[in-house]
Amino acid sequence: MRVLLVGAGGVGTAVTRIAARRPFLGHMVVADHDPSRAEAAVAALGDAAGGRFSAARLDASDRGAVTALLERERCDVLLNATDPRFVMPLFEAALAAGSHYLDMAMSLSRPHPERPYEECGVKLGDAQFERAAAWEEAGRLALVGLGVEPGLSDVFARYAAEELFDTVEEIGVRDGANLTVDGYGFAPSFSIWTTIEECLNPPVVWEADRGWFTTPPFSEPEVFDFPEGIGPVECVNVEHEEVLLIPRWVDARRVTFKYGLGEDFIRTLKELHRVGLDRTDPVTLPDGTRVSPRDVVAACLPDPATLGDRMRGKTCAGTWVKGTRDGAPREVYLYHVVDNEWSMREYGSQAVVWQTAVNPVVALELLATGVWTGSGVLGAEALDPRPFLDLLTEYGSPWGLREQ
Repeated sequence: MRVLLVGAGGVGTAVTRIAARRPFLGHMVVADHDPSRAEAAVAALGDAAGGRFSAARLDASDRGAVTALLERERCDVLLNATDPRFVMPLFEAALAAGSHYLDMAMSLSRPHPERPYEECGVKLGDAQFERAAAWEEAGRLALVGLGVEPGLSDVFARYAAEELFDTVEEIGVRDGANLTVDGYGFAPSFSIWTTIEECLNPPVVWEADRGWFTTPPFSEPEVFDFPEGIGPVECVNVEHEEVLLIPRWVDARRVTFKYGLGEDFIRTLKELHRVGLDRTDPVTLPDGTRVSPRDVVAACLPDPATLGDRMRGKTCAGTWVKGTRDGAPREVYLYHVVDNEWSMREYGSQAVVWQTAVNPVVALELLATGVWTGSGVLGAEALDPRPFLDLLTEYGSPWGLREQ
């Protein structure tokens, strides 16, 4: 398999370190708008690269340039490791080049103009699903939302519905951690641009008798007890792709996503919104320079990929499922925990970006070996979950199941 990886930030670099250990990969072109980042990701592999990696400069917003690079390098698949702003040009470029496509976050939403906290406007992924027929006609697969959340969490949902339950009442993705960063009062462990987007947009909830609807940000707080020593964390509703993906393929009465942000993080996000620093549209400075306030916030904070040696603790992604089995009530939590000390020691990548990166590599291997096949625009829920979970364990990162 020949892969074009677009984005050589923390997640993209972790992808290269994981993929370098797997024999399915024929060649990976690592592309970034900053060629030095792509070159550094390849150089860091050393002998592990085995001549299978190369670096390139690429503007992810330039659909024509992306298509040309895919064709020139004869890439079978484009793996998108950029932020969600670039989903659509990369998605369309892959289709134009006749390549498959895989991302970890879907096309952006737009709140309802009059009732943002009651009704959906443009939902996450709508723009991609509108193009499903074109992908089916081309016989190509766009595998969307295949990181950890969304991604592994969706695999868990399909697995639970197929193998653990007869009927499913509720599926709730729950994300929590006990990570700390030495020396920083505020240092997000993932892209602050994406975090602002998903946390300040109206969260989406699915209910079978209502369909998709929205609530105010940070609504419905609950305390969830996370495994492997993380413990109780307050989680709140956040906009996330699982709620838009799971109901398309899994029969459940209710689907939610809740994130353990913490009071300080929520307070900071609210303040950024209050003063307009979450905005993406450019503002004009006195000297005439035009800048996006959110880009300025991101530039002022440390790059999450560089924080690994200062981070302590574990991160947990998982899916809580409630329903019945053999006529009796049942609740389980399927989860994946990564200890930052382990991921730094084994891969030199901090826990959050490594946990995100391992799942698209597993998916690429399943596609390369023909275990996963399909055409159109599909989420992980549309495919067999067992091979994915087995291969994830083979990668040295097992998942867990806890009866609630």
